[in-house]
Amino acid sequence: MTLTSNGKAAIIRTERGLTIAGTRITVYDIMDYLNAGWTPKLIPGWLRLTQEQLNAALSYIEEHRSEVEAEYKTVLQTSEEIREYWEEKNRSRFARIAAMPPKPGQEAIRAKIQAHKAKLGITA
Repeated sequence: MTLTSNGKAAIIRTERGLTIAGTRITVYDIMDYLNAGWTPKLIPGWLRLTQEQLNAALSYIEEHRSEVEAEYKTVLQTSEEIREYWEEKNRSRFARIAAMPPKPGQEAIRAKIQAHKAKLGITA
């Protein structure tokens, strides 16, 4: 773990954004958990952080709230754009796969799957 000159855990800027030194955990990860309603007591165990590392992240968020929230908003927007891109890419790929003719010898299993889908009320 990287420590500052005063011996405390540090927040550093990496290609991933504001990161807890010595980890791959970003300040935005901490904010995700806090926004989801997690208590600070639960977060270190889930993310394998020390209490000192979590405290450093929480302190940094508090001291630089406006900057961190602006960056967090940008991170969330970028994440949403990436998710939408891959959903669309997968949607077209799944449509191509669904349009492919069945492989020889799979008629029985495909009929069974279609019957199960009909039973469940699935139309796609």
